[in-house]
Amino acid sequence: MQLSEIRINLCGNHGGRLKAFCSLTFDNTFVIRDVKLIEGNDGLFLAMPSRKLCDRCHRCSEKNHLKARFCNNCGSRLNENRYLQFQSGNGAPRLKLHADIAHPINPDCRLELERRVMLAYQEELDRSKEPGYVPQRLDGDLDFCEAEHDPESHLRLRPTGTSA
Repeated sequence: MQLSEIRINLCGNHGGRLKAFCSLTFDNTFVIRDVKLIEGNDGLFLAMPSRKLCDRCHRCSEKNHLKARFCNNCGSRLNENRYLQFQSGNGAPRLKLHADIAHPINPDCRLELERRVMLAYQEELDRSKEPGYVPQRLDGDLDFCEAEHDPESHLRLRPTGTSA
């Protein structure tokens, strides 16, 4: 798979450490959205899309994120220190409150992605200084999909996990 398109949406001064949102397209067929370019202590880095880690309420078994103080379902008080049991195993122990949804498998892939995104980010920064600059849309292809949607279509997807 080859990276075929990088879209950058600058955050400007509004984002603080968050500098841009990115959309990465591979082979013009697969997209990863919500990649963030963040100013860290050691410079810019890519943060892959992630979700908050959850556990279940001891009373009703509803999922709640690890920093929640009360259950979203039954309202019972949750142990506020339960997140301390979730630590990343890479190097120095750190609390792990999020899990990546999509991420590079090896360091070479991450370096290449970061290199290409940094170049695209710099190009977008340069373009943003030109008169009449219009920011890129990260979800432009959604309009295309909605325009072709036919509510009268008789095609149905079969339920997942069943045979044709």
